[in-house]
Amino acid sequence: MNTSENLSTRRAPENDPQEDGQRYSQSALTPPVDVTEDSAGITLHADLPGVSNDKLRLQVEADTLTIDAEVGLTLPEGLQTSHTEVGVGRFHRSFTLSKELDTDKITAQLANGVLTLRIPKAQHAQPRRISIEVHPS
Repeated sequence: MNTSENLSTRRAPENDPQEDGQRYSQSALTPPVDVTEDSAGITLHADLPGVSNDKLRLQVEADTLTIDAEVGLTLPEGLQTSHTEVGVGRFHRSFTLSKELDTDKITAQLANGVLTLRIPKAQHAQPRRISIEVHPS
């Protein structure tokens, strides 16, 4: 089994706001995510620079994992930015999870702008060794 069978991704929807003032209010950046798989499950590493734990929301509903986050960058009082290259203060990414993954046992850790999610395989999907009984002849 490979990772593509366990996980599919849906990017943030493209928005075409009618007014320029709303340009960033509904838009979201799609964070880059690395996914690795081993015999016990999958691990996702999502880049979320500037996101603090209180601005991060993870949700699993049915077979969909959703990452929503807001960047908490603030300027000191009285200062304004003269140039902004990333004007969107929100991240969004959704994944469809395989039924072979145990969504009740997901663990999450946020450190240095990287979210690490560990999703173990369900017990029935994990490899197991079968013992062989030897009967005397």
